[in-house]
Amino acid sequence: MPSSATSARSSPRSTRRSGRPPAADAGRAVEYEAVKAFITGATGFIGGAVAKRLRSRGDEVVALVRSPDRAEGLRRLGCDLVAGDLTDGYAIRSGLEGCDAAFHMAAVYKVGIPASERPAMHEANVEGTRRVLDVAIEAGVGRIVYVSTVNVFGNTHGKIVDEAYRRKDGRFLSYYDETKFRAHQIAEDRIAAGAPILIAMPGGVYGPGDSSQIATFIDQIRSGRLKFLTFPELGFNFLHVEDAAAGILLVHDRGRIGQAYVLGGELTTMGSAVRMVANLSGRKPPRFTVPAAMIKMSIPLAPLITRLMRLPPNLRELITAADGVTYWATDRKARTDLGYAPLDLETGMRQTLAADV
Repeated sequence: MPSSATSARSSPRSTRRSGRPPAADAGRAVEYEAVKAFITGATGFIGGAVAKRLRSRGDEVVALVRSPDRAEGLRRLGCDLVAGDLTDGYAIRSGLEGCDAAFHMAAVYKVGIPASERPAMHEANVEGTRRVLDVAIEAGVGRIVYVSTVNVFGNTHGKIVDEAYRRKDGRFLSYYDETKFRAHQIAEDRIAAGAPILIAMPGGVYGPGDSSQIATFIDQIRSGRLKFLTFPELGFNFLHVEDAAAGILLVHDRGRIGQAYVLGGELTTMGSAVRMVANLSGRKPPRFTVPAAMIKMSIPLAPLITRLMRLPPNLRELITAADGVTYWATDRKARTDLGYAPLDLETGMRQTLAADV
């Protein structure tokens, strides 16, 4: 029994609302608020926002965290903390005990990683997903929300796709894309076997408190350090972190078991997004665009370039994931079926820039 499975519970609630939905609702839409929810990734960007929303509406939250001592913010929210990680089946099982809902959000998100970091990403994104879903199913959790990504669609080649779309080839743009695709398949396999799983598929999430590559890019623009533009036609579906969190809860509360829901905000290109952030920051957008061909020619100098520009070391993967690529998917289904109503990009970015001053 791993020592990391030791429970570090805080502020247990003495009363609970009753009522758990059936394990299979035959595709029927249900309105349901979890009485007790197990979550992974609660110390992360999106997971933290979900934890706050769950607690603010009175739900009991059990969070799997590597180190309870470093999760004081969750403790102050009134979350129960269970020490462990995605490799620790005992800790996951302990945290899921008595839960009516589970939200699996923990994942490693990086593009451009070296080969040496791939095993850790696979263990977290693929095997971790398999472990959490299987233990949640075994525990009899009534509604299990797996947070996937629109990246599983791969390059949409300028088309706006929906949840029914399936990529036409096995060419992955990054190892992150591949691991999330494999994890998505695991969730779909469990759904096909009758598991009460729902899938949320966010686009590119931004907002206050982010520390991802998206946040680094925004900071370069607002500070005036971005002197030239690369891959202006790279297509994204950006959404604010609060919209991502609200959407994930809507998937749980109103979604149909077995269904996937794209959570987006606004479809745009890198060039348009850069101009918007620059204008909102009172900066001039970059005047020069570096052609993709020139960037590809620089691959032999990758160690120097990535070090000078503070980029991940695998420049080839960064280029593959950006050159002529669109990650465009419509969130029409979530808007229509769930009442999902995200901010437009300009409003969300204004809020983000104001909060991060």
